[in-house]
Amino acid sequence: MSNAENDVVALLGGAPVGGGRPDGAPGVDVLSAREVPLGGPRAMRVRRTLPQRQRTLIGAWCFVDHYGPHQVAVSGGMNMPPHPHTGLQTVSWLFSGELEHRDTLGTHALIRPGEMNLMTGGHGIAHSEVSTPDTAVLHGVQLWVALPEEHRRAARDFQHYVPEPVRVDGAEIRVFLGSLAGRTSPARTFTPLLGAEIVIEPHGVLTLAVEPAFEHGLLVDGGDIRMADTVLRPAELGYVPRGADTLTLVNEADAPARAVLIGGPPFEEEIVMWWNFVGRSHEDIVRAREDWEASSDRFGVIEDFPGGPLPAPALPNAVITPRRNPPAR
Repeated sequence: MSNAENDVVALLGGAPVGGGRPDGAPGVDVLSAREVPLGGPRAMRVRRTLPQRQRTLIGAWCFVDHYGPHQVAVSGGMNMPPHPHTGLQTVSWLFSGELEHRDTLGTHALIRPGEMNLMTGGHGIAHSEVSTPDTAVLHGVQLWVALPEEHRRAARDFQHYVPEPVRVDGAEIRVFLGSLAGRTSPARTFTPLLGAEIVIEPHGVLTLAVEPAFEHGLLVDGGDIRMADTVLRPAELGYVPRGADTLTLVNEADAPARAVLIGGPPFEEEIVMWWNFVGRSHEDIVRAREDWEASSDRFGVIEDFPGGPLPAPALPNAVITPRRNPPAR
């Protein structure tokens, strides 16, 4: 998925766009989503909770988009032409629908519910994502992971993994990255990470042992989920700093509740994010944009895509400054 947001205030962190920590819940920050169009005449809109001014990353997770359920007949579905990435890994996870993925490694793969596609675009990669003709409802998340300095020019790579669900205390968990609930994903990452889909039965209570060196984020897809003393509603992302060795999640609803849990040790490096590029300086971004616009071998080519590749937006009239998270409390 391409980051089509071109709002300089949002890109440079010029205004708060999230919620904040509610009174009486010192352990959880609530990050609210903003709606962003993906572009096109019938722009599919997504809900974005990372990055924002008050929090740039959770572990190495630097980008969280949540979309749907979209009726494809109304929204037009997803039709993202070939577009570039640098300095990151993309994680695609669906709840419903199907996407066709092509990239400049030569990969041609489908993204289906319960199956993870993990693509590495260190030095440079390009890919396209298009909802398939049989998709009536499109619903899922697109997540990005920042690569650490020593690996941010890593070679192109693509991994596909289908996690087996595990039942724990009235919940069903699919661990697509890292380890949780006795399951470990074999997918290769460049920093320790956790990524899992969790579905909790009505009024269920789930307590999970987690890595205390990790900070965690819980993105609620459906239902109301209480974490500590804070109720998280659909499209909200609850943030818990490192130090917790358990997380207790309570489904407050009369129907199943679904969420995605992410985590990792705090990412201490400053990063620059603009469009689909993660770098360390304004110059990194300028160079990546120039290489893409020049059809450089850095990104490769996806042949025969109708309409050709996605052009890069204009750079803002300002230096894009590095950002990191606020100091840990």
